[in-house]
Amino acid sequence: MTAPLALGAVVAEGYTVIAHLARNQATDVYDVLSAERDCRCVAKRVRPDRRDGRARARLIREGEVLLGCTHPHLVRAYELLRAPEPVLILETLSGATLSRLVDDLGPLPGAELAELGLQLCSAVGYLHRRGWLHLDLKPDNVVAENGLAKVLDLSLCRPPGPVPAGVGTRGYRSPEQEAGAEVGPPADVWGIGGVLRVAAGDDAPPHLVALIASCLHEDPAARPTVAALSGALAPDAAPLRDAA
Repeated sequence: MTAPLALGAVVAEGYTVIAHLARNQATDVYDVLSAERDCRCVAKRVRPDRRDGRARARLIREGEVLLGCTHPHLVRAYELLRAPEPVLILETLSGATLSRLVDDLGPLPGAELAELGLQLCSAVGYLHRRGWLHLDLKPDNVVAENGLAKVLDLSLCRPPGPVPAGVGTRGYRSPEQEAGAEVGPPADVWGIGGVLRVAAGDDAPPHLVALIASCLHEDPAARPTVAALSGALAPDAAPLRDAA
């Protein structure tokens, strides 16, 4: 296994590694200093020991989608470098993932739970209107920063249609993703429901519990639309906390 780049290494022209942040099956993520912007950014590139065509194509697609998006609840992309290897440059987020937020502060109160869902619906609805599904909504792909939830990691995004069985993260992918069936916007509604289920406490308001359960219906046609879900959450919403 090839080790991640060390402090001071150049991940791409103009971007110097400050720290290695994460490694998954296909990519390495680095905290980098941008010479052009004179600030820290995040660089995402395919692992040197995983440079297959599919991983490269996913990273390029993620970069192209994000560069075409301007939305307060989606991570911002600055640049997609294509050669000699693709590197995606993203904004640095100082907030905590939803996973850490729940670990540190406990489940979200009902009003914050509704606000989280409302912001996720905003981001997901925007993607859907541009012809894309996220397909990997989970607590580790949501960061809370200054009262805003931001959705990360569009590496699995694709247009509606058939998908290979098992696309997404175990425990958060919809039944149709699990089965490798046709997927559409209801698959991301399932993802929103899965995220809200993790963030909800045992004393969450019953009507919000029922709403979350409706997002997790086995039948995609029985789930609420993103617009209907947003409308149902809006009356309860209040600002999100940040992790300490």
